[in-house]
Amino acid sequence: MTFSISARCARTGMFGIAVSSSSPCVAARCAHARAGVGVVATQNVTDPTLGPKGLDLMASGLSATEALERIRAEAGHIDYRQLALVDRNGNGAAFSGANTLGTHRTVIRPNVVAAGNLLSSPAVPEAMVAAFLADEGASLGSRLIGAMQAAVDAGGEEGPVHSVGMLLVREVAWPVADLRVDWHETDPIGELARLWALWEPQLEAYVSRGINPSVAPTYGVPGDM
Repeated sequence: MTFSISARCARTGMFGIAVSSSSPCVAARCAHARAGVGVVATQNVTDPTLGPKGLDLMASGLSATEALERIRAEAGHIDYRQLALVDRNGNGAAFSGANTLGTHRTVIRPNVVAAGNLLSSPAVPEAMVAAFLADEGASLGSRLIGAMQAAVDAGGEEGPVHSVGMLLVREVAWPVADLRVDWHETDPIGELARLWALWEPQLEAYVSRGINPSVAPTYGVPGDM
C-alpha cells in the first residue's frame, strides 16, 4: 500500500525521501533521513525501528548494502518488510521480503532508490526514478515531488492514495523540510506539491533563523517567528 523514493542530491549533498500510501500518516512511520549519513524507507508491514537502525549503521561507516545485510540478519519478521536505503556516497540498496504485498518492485540507480508494494504495475518505480533523474538541476524537493507525481501518472497503487510526506535534511541538525499530508480524500500528492510551493521560497530563511536569528529575514507578519 506504499510507494516511496529515497535519494541523495549529488549537487548539494542533501538527502530526502517522499512516501505515499492509502493508509493515514504514512511519513510518520516510513520516512527516515539524517544529514551527512543517508536515508531509509521502511514500508510494507512497517517496522518503524528499522529506519533509525539503518541510519545508525550507515553513520557507523557501513555502506547501504552492508547496513541492509545487518538489518536482514538481525531484525525480526524481516519477510514482511520492504526497505530502501541510500548512503552518504549515493549507493543504494533495497529489499522486499517474501511477504511483501501484491505487485512490488524496487529500482536502484546512483543516488536514488524507488520502492513500492500493492502497485498497479511494476513499471511505477521505474517511472519514479526516470522522473527524478530527468532534471538534476532542480531542487531535491521538487525532484522528489515530480517523482511522486510520475508514480501516479504511471498508475500508482492498486487502491486510492490518501497520505504523503516528504523529509529533507542537509548540514543542519534538524530537517529543513518535514512536510506531510496525513489524510486527503482525493489528491494528497497534489496537496504536498502546493505545500512545497509555499515552503520552498521560505526554506533558507528558516534555516538562517535557526543558525543566526540576528541576520535572518522576516516576512512582516504580526507575531512572525
